[in-house]
Parts: sequence; C-alpha cells; structure tokens
Amino acid sequence: MIRVRDVAIQYGRGEDAVHAVDGISFALEPGDSLALIGTSGCGKSTLLFAIAGLLAPQAGTIEIGKEPIAGPRRDVALILQNAGLLPWKTVWQNANLSLLLGKEYPRRTAAAVLDELGLTDVRERFPAELSEGMKRRVGIARALSTSPSVMLMDEPLASLDTLTKERIQDLFLELWLQRRFSLLLVTHDIEEAAFLGQRIAVLTQRPARIKRTVENPGMGAVDYRGSMEFQRVVATLREALEA
Repeated sequence: MIRVRDVAIQYGRGEDAVHAVDGISFALEPGDSLALIGTSGCGKSTLLFAIAGLLAPQAGTIEIGKEPIAGPRRDVALILQNAGLLPWKTVWQNANLSLLLGKEYPRRTAAAVLDELGLTDVRERFPAELSEGMKRRVGIARALSTSPSVMLMDEPLASLDTLTKERIQDLFLELWLQRRFSLLLVTHDIEEAAFLGQRIAVLTQRPARIKRTVENPGMGAVDYRGSMEFQRVVATLREALEA
C-alpha cells in the first residue's frame, strides 16, 4: 500500500520559495490504480517524484507498505514523459539497464519483456531509429523488466498522436490487468485518466491540493472507451477541472 499523509513540498526558501504541493493525502491499495490529474505546472509531477524517492517533502510522510520512503526503491518503477532512453545505447541495452544496475536477479528478464511488447526485432536499434510509440514501449519494457510492485507514470504518452496513444494505453491496461502492480498515473489528459484510473484525484492549481476524487468502477471493462459510463466520467472530470 502507498500512503501519502499531509505532504507539502516547496522549492527554494524565503520569499523566492515556490510551493508545489500543499497538504495532499491519499492511500493506494496493492494492485489498484489511481490517476492524478491537473493542469500543467500544478505540482503533480513533483508529488510523483517524491513518491519515487527522488525528492524529500518538507512536511508529511510517504510510505510504501509500512516503510517510509528514504530514496529510490528496487520495487518501484518510474516511466518518464520522454521515456528517459539513453541515445547511445540500443533498445536491448536500454531495456536491460535497470537489471545491470541491480544487485538481485529479477523474476522477469528484459528479453522476455521485449518479446511481449513486440520489440524483439528492433532490439539492436538505437532510440533515434525508433518511432515515438516504439520509444515509449522501450520505456515500459525497462520498467517491467524488474517486476515492480509499484508503477509510477509521469505523463508517459504526452505528445503522441491519438491512435498511437490509445494503442499504448490499451497495452498498458492489459499489462496492469495481468500483473496487478499498484499504478499511479500523473496526467493532464482527461480521457487517459478516465481510461487508466480506478480512482481519479483532481488537483488544484499550484500548490497542488486534492479538490475532488472521482470513482471510476467501470475502468478496465471491455470497450470501455465507447461506453456511456466512460463519457460520464470524462464529463465529470472536465467539470471538476474547470470549476
């Protein structure tokens, strides 16, 4: 379980301090998914980086299980907006990078994950030779190769065209349904939040606070995008963001 209690984060000190997050609290049960949605620059990525152990909050606590976050954890994977690929390494080397840096052999290998995501044929290519959709798949492969119990996603499909974005969303939903890792997604895309979040927390402008949580019980259903329930959730989120 992820527990976030009264977390506040700021950059700088004194009059020049930028308050990014102010008093956010929520809990995410093992195997569940939560989307954090808000406008660009509201502080949602800052909160995600704190959960990843890359930032320390000035106030409040963040726990995974019963352990306070004290830095990056092996069982927590983070997928960045630009996939975070190293341009001088091949697809195989990028997907295998987290394994080379680890101390324990993972339950899943990079080779198996590449095959599962349809990347085996391009394993010797470099990122510059890939489409944007392929790059995002490599980022997903690298995250999955360590068999994480928690998956953090920071607007991972931003800037993709609609069809490519929906195909990768479908792929990620399938992976989540199979593995049921805890999923925490940060996005400003209303339909993405409705498609991948069992619950969606709507954030205020900076500093980020939760102003509304929307339940999304239909998430994961067959053909959910075309359902009236999906459209209802999308409309509810749009209303909450505009309020």
